[in-house]
Parts: sequence; C-alpha cells; structure tokens
Amino acid sequence: MKSKITVKQARLIVFIIILPVAFVLFSKILAYVNKDSVTAQQFVDLQQGDSNFPSFRRAHAKGICLAGIFESNGALGQYSTASVLQAGEFNFIGRFSIAGNSPTAPDLKAPVRGLALSIKDESSTNSEWRIAMNTPPVMAVATPEAFYAQLQALAPDPDTKQRDPSKIEAFFANHPESKTFLEWKDGYTPASSLAGETYHSINAFYLLDEAHNEQAVRWQAVPSLESSIIPQLNQENPDALQDQLAQMLEVAPIKFDLVFTLALPEDDETNPTVLWPSTRETITAGTISIQQYTAQTVGECANINFDPLVLPKGVEATADPILRARGSVYAESFRRRALEVLLGENE
Repeated sequence: MKSKITVKQARLIVFIIILPVAFVLFSKILAYVNKDSVTAQQFVDLQQGDSNFPSFRRAHAKGICLAGIFESNGALGQYSTASVLQAGEFNFIGRFSIAGNSPTAPDLKAPVRGLALSIKDESSTNSEWRIAMNTPPVMAVATPEAFYAQLQALAPDPDTKQRDPSKIEAFFANHPESKTFLEWKDGYTPASSLAGETYHSINAFYLLDEAHNEQAVRWQAVPSLESSIIPQLNQENPDALQDQLAQMLEVAPIKFDLVFTLALPEDDETNPTVLWPSTRETITAGTISIQQYTAQTVGECANINFDPLVLPKGVEATADPILRARGSVYAESFRRRALEVLLGENE
C-alpha cells in the first residue's frame, strides 16, 4: 500500500521545486537595489528585527489564504492585451494580511492591512498577474534609501523596545514629500472588517495594447458589502478579523470592484508619494469574488511570493524606484523562509 503524503511534506516538496526559481528571480532583480546604498538583505534584516518567526514572511507575517474568481468585464481590453483583463472568469489565490513581522500579532492593533492576489488564465501562457495592495493610497517617500531610513526611524529601541517619537518626528520633518501620506494616516479609521477596506496598488504600472501603446494606471480594490452580513468584532480576540471573515464567507462571497485610474501625460507615474487628481478617468475592470479561506499554514498562498513585478503580457512595471525595489525585497524574504522550511527550522 502506498503511503500518503502529509500536508507538511507536500509543502516541503513545493518549496524544493520552486526554490531554484526564487534564487534566479532574486539574482536578477537584486542588482537594482545593490547599485545603491541599501541592499535587499538590509531591508529584510530591519523588517525582521530581533524577532524571527521561521517559515513566515518578514513583513505582513500574519495573514489568511483566500481563493476565488476574478470576473473580468473586458472594459480594459482596449488598453491591454493581458488575457486576464479580457472578458471572462479567472481563478485566483490570495491573501489578506496585517502589517508587522509577527504571525501571532493582534488583528486590531495593526496600522496597515493588505490584500494580495495571484490571478491566472489557465488557458494562456505568460498570463499570471501578482498583485500586492495595501490600505494607504501613497507611500511616505519615493526612494528605497528614504524608505529604509523611514523603517529605521520607526524601529523600536533595542533596549526599551519602544519607538522614539523624536526620531520619527525628525525623519518626517526632513521629508516634506510625506505630507500626503501623513494626512491620510491622520484621517484613516480602520474598517470594521477586512472586507470593508479599500486596498491600493500604490505604485503605478503600464497597460500595453496591441500597438504597444502605454497607459499608466493605478488601481484600487473597492469593497461592495451590500449583500454581506458583517458580524460584530470581538475586540479581545487576537484573530478577530480572521474569525469574522470566516463567518462572512459562510453566508456569501466577499466582493470587491477592481477600479483603475488612468493617468494623463502630466501625471508622474514614477513617484508613489503623489496622488493623481480625483478628476482622472476611472474604469471598473471587474469583480474580485472571494469564495474560500484557509489558514495560511496549510493554504496555497503560503508558497506564493506576491511579487508585484510578476506581470502578465500586456502589463509592465514603470520606472518607479520603490516598485523596482519591492521585487528584490520580496524575493529575499521568500528565500529565507523557503530555506527555513527546507531545513525544518519551523518545527
């Protein structure tokens, strides 16, 4: 009789297969960050801090796996040849997450929430689209070096384990480009559900049509909760948002409209600290319909590096330096946790 492979063994096999791919990706895109003064390793070291949770992501460590369908209406077909933006239904694996490096952090204490997706057209090659969205609509700074300095200013003191308000104040005083981000932060009230947040691409991308014409865009996942019942949150439950999500999915799928904003030539697509005017044309590309959830320790999302530079044919990255650096940092985080799983450090 053949023995059955356990879930954990299956995960190890998957990691063994995909780890070489991660190394190749890492070696290619790390060159961008290495030409400057900050490396991907330094970023991940800072995100990891003194605490290490083997096999988990170094940022947005706590999350829950999702599965569902992206119902594309084809409205962006004139701007992009991407098959997942043509009319049709496409499966996705996704992940809700909260900011921080601890997989056991209280859901309601995190200042930022995230939604990541891997959408595929199974009938087409070069069609996978990995999306990593967060609740802020902009970044505080525009370069990897400044972002690293921001993380340093926000890092807790190694002795007191508390943040130093004077360091934070000094950093933002020296970075006036943070004004829009700080205004958002001061006015932001977390939604009462992961399903009630608006999630932003933050960085801009290009849509490419048949003639290879470029249209710069950003996008938002905008919630639609009309048909959903939102259970009351248990403020004392460290997994309040995840447990609430599970209750909601027992009633109905959770849906978001995927809304694209089209830039004009005068809009800067390379600076993630600047919001484009609200008068810009928007197009709803379709509906994200979340139908299932799984704990991230056993779900398919655990083995996915939601690198926003994994793009389908018909979508390309802009020269935004923050966007370019994100890929190498994601790869380094993935490399570390993949090795930890292979070496059994999470046992």
